[in-house]
Amino acid sequence: MEPSATDGLPTPQRYTAIIVVGLGVTMAVLDGAIANIALPTIARELNATPAQSVWVVNAYQLIVMVSLLPLSSLGETIGYSRIYRVGLAIFGVASLVCALSDSLTTLTLARVLQGAGAACLMSVNAALIRFIYPRAQLGRGIGLNAFIVATAAAAGPTIAAGILSIASWPWIFAVNVPISLMAFAISNSLPRTRRSPHRFDWGSAGLNAITFALLISLIDDVGYGVGNLGRVAAEAVILVVCGVWLVRRQLSQKSPLLPIDLLRIPIFALSICTSVLSFAGQMLAFVALPFYLQNVIGRSEVETGLLMTPWPIVIMIVAPLSGRLADRYHSGLLGAIGMALFAGGLVALALLPANPSSLDIIWRMMLCGAGFGLFQSPNNRTLIGSAPIERTGGASGMLGTARLLGQTVGAALVALIFNLYAGQGTRVVLFTAAGFAVAAMLMSSMRLTGAARGNQPSQ
Repeated sequence: MEPSATDGLPTPQRYTAIIVVGLGVTMAVLDGAIANIALPTIARELNATPAQSVWVVNAYQLIVMVSLLPLSSLGETIGYSRIYRVGLAIFGVASLVCALSDSLTTLTLARVLQGAGAACLMSVNAALIRFIYPRAQLGRGIGLNAFIVATAAAAGPTIAAGILSIASWPWIFAVNVPISLMAFAISNSLPRTRRSPHRFDWGSAGLNAITFALLISLIDDVGYGVGNLGRVAAEAVILVVCGVWLVRRQLSQKSPLLPIDLLRIPIFALSICTSVLSFAGQMLAFVALPFYLQNVIGRSEVETGLLMTPWPIVIMIVAPLSGRLADRYHSGLLGAIGMALFAGGLVALALLPANPSSLDIIWRMMLCGAGFGLFQSPNNRTLIGSAPIERTGGASGMLGTARLLGQTVGAALVALIFNLYAGQGTRVVLFTAAGFAVAAMLMSSMRLTGAARGNQPSQ
């Protein structure tokens, strides 16, 4: 049976399907961050340098980034549930290989495989939610997904620290194996969707991978101040050539892998830009604040973790509520209000007194979380809902790509600002993050006017 865009799945099956999606996304998000906590231990036990061990994280993130759009396009061709089930299988096997690795090389290669599994899960999860929930409840489903992502992000450091306190680092990866098996066992509940008649474009997939890999490398090189200008220039030239080639190749296709057709929809394009700006602002703050809390005001690692926690916790609370609001009110309005609150929280953090109390920090973190949570679910709902039903995969892939691109830009800008402003780096970063939030607020407001408003999905 192939569900329509409006009816979703029947209630018992819907609950099981959302559990499958939730388990997969939780693992993918957790493993994107959980390895960071274990890096020092991994480097020490595998006789690797800190610089070498960073590839345990980078390999995972890079594969996810370059694979999202190709896999979402493949999902349109062979079915989203197939991609998701393959992702669960790959992720489980790769997690077992990670746990059994006895060298940094083996672990890094296993993380590449694990990243491919995570990309399968993340590329089509939003597309699946569109078919799991009735259209009138799409915002509720998107809000629940945002809640799951925020919960996994908030719990990551705590789970990693808890595992490392009672077991060795391989258990950080081994815990994924039974979860993958459980999710795969009930994955037949996922909706079967119509398959697109277009054939998968392997040439565009290769060009997409090269283009995004070069883009990430160039952003990192600029942000971290690579001294070899010749290398940066060469990367930039090749990036432009591959990017232009990729775009021109997509223009002649009815269902392009790089969804240029969707970017012609005003409200979709505005939602993508808003997403990139918002996640760049969030990552700027997330990366810089621990340095401020520990190096400037002298808080411990444990205190830093506790003081950062209110931000994602408030997102966990607000995101499902804003998802329900998105089924009734325009995302442009909700997003603009959310980004205004987010910008206010970032400015308030930048203006912290010299010796702030914990309460001074906590309410500002909560304001940032409330603003971001109010924005995220409505924005994602509109992004997915504004795409034609047969192009849901492309929209889902772009949603994940926008998030990762914004995070990559944000992290690189932190490094660049810290290099330029050694003394006032954190404050400059927070004001810069607030600037991104204001830009996102203005971009979201533009969805309330003219042709963009006309593309708002019906409630």
